Amino acid sequence: MTLRPILIHPDPRLKKACAPVETITDELRKLSDDMLETMYDAPGIGLAAPQIGILQRLIVLDCEKEGDATPDPIVMFNPEVIQSGDDLSVYEEGCLSIPDQFAEVTRPAEVAVRWTDRDGAVREAEFDGLWATCVQHEIDHLDGKLFIDYLKPLKRQMITRKMQKLKRELARG
Repeated sequence: MTLRPILIHPDPRLKKACAPVETITDELRKLSDDMLETMYDAPGIGLAAPQIGILQRLIVLDCEKEGDATPDPIVMFNPEVIQSGDDLSVYEEGCLSIPDQFAEVTRPAEVAVRWTDRDGAVREAEFDGLWATCVQHEIDHLDGKLFIDYLKPLKRQMITRKMQKLKRELARG
């Protein structure tokens, strides 16, 4: 497995809608393994392919965060929310492409998601709590949407300026 560099906002690739995955190949399975390793190393609970510069509809997630919890990674090709609950929840979200920045985002508290797994089987599951927030956040990435897009313009601009400064500092080494 290979750690992949994570794109930092603003990067135009983070704002593009991703193409559906037509066929699940060994190359895409390896990519999903790399994404899981990259996500765990970051550390994070979700990662979408566009965050590593791959504009395809692929996400990985694992919201088992407790120190002694058994990892529960999920790989989703072409995930889509097929049903949302009426209740809303507010979570303080962050993003590996927007490091050290957090803000409260309101989303449906429960969602049903359909996706294709690593073996090509179509799966459906209901998610709630942190899992629901995470899967919606990652699916947003596939549509070119970031969590800061839910914020008021002034807060979004402030975070974007911080990320531009961070990218300049990283470029200088």
